[in-house]
Amino acid sequence: MAMHSNWNPWHGCIKCSEGCENCYVYYLDRMRGKNGADIYQTKTGFRYPLSKDRSGQYKIQSGEMISVCMTSDFFLKEADAWREEAWDMMRKRSDVIFLLLTKRPERIRECLPADWGDGWENIFLNVTCENQKRADERVPLLLALPFQHKGLHCAPLLGPLTIGKYLDSGQIEQVACGGENDGGSRPCDDQWVRNLSDECATRNITFCFMETGTNYIKDGKQYKIRSKQAQNAQAYKSGLTYQGKPMCFHLKDASGQSISKEDLYVPHFVKKCQTCAFKLICNGCSRCGRCDG
Repeated sequence: MAMHSNWNPWHGCIKCSEGCENCYVYYLDRMRGKNGADIYQTKTGFRYPLSKDRSGQYKIQSGEMISVCMTSDFFLKEADAWREEAWDMMRKRSDVIFLLLTKRPERIRECLPADWGDGWENIFLNVTCENQKRADERVPLLLALPFQHKGLHCAPLLGPLTIGKYLDSGQIEQVACGGENDGGSRPCDDQWVRNLSDECATRNITFCFMETGTNYIKDGKQYKIRSKQAQNAQAYKSGLTYQGKPMCFHLKDASGQSISKEDLYVPHFVKKCQTCAFKLICNGCSRCGRCDG
């Protein structure tokens, strides 16, 4: 996923479940001599949704999807003091889609802004369910929350997982899945991924197989796939990704007027993007000029 599509208003997290054991944030921080459990508000990135270019235009265009807190958790208790201002920026940028990913759905209701109502149209809430235990614990909470758009993030996938009964609610619009890497590599079995793909495809729900992880099992044989590029390539070649019913976000400008489809951001993809496993859920290329785009 292109870096321009991430907004990290704070950094650092507290481990809370099995999927956190080999957290990539802890791994990357450790490589820099830092501690992933140190939580702090980012200085240069905190107000990213409101940042503008030299011409006075927002750097994030209307219709872009921005992933929030990819190096933390948006509903982390330790971030309570900063969240109201983050909500305010998302309220102001009602023309931008913000993807929130959390392992803490039990905290969400108490963390919503006063004017939330039935949910803001530009917020896409995803919960992590790395195994059946966490799916059965978190997804019912997700389904009971007032959000217009909901998804599941089955990564790192740590065991067989059945989510059909949750998909049948009609509330889940997208499921993403991937194996484990970066400082940890518990196995991911191809059959687990295929089962999830089938459950989504039979219900016409989008399923994205993002990456195999380092240790991938197929037909009983374990493969060591060390590079992220190779993991991505194998996920793409598997053919398990499925394009389901498209999501429709009714975005509005600052005056509250609906934005026409013609005025929304259209993702730009370069040649190498065509065989990328992330393409289905990616915000597109930032056109930095460093490749053959």
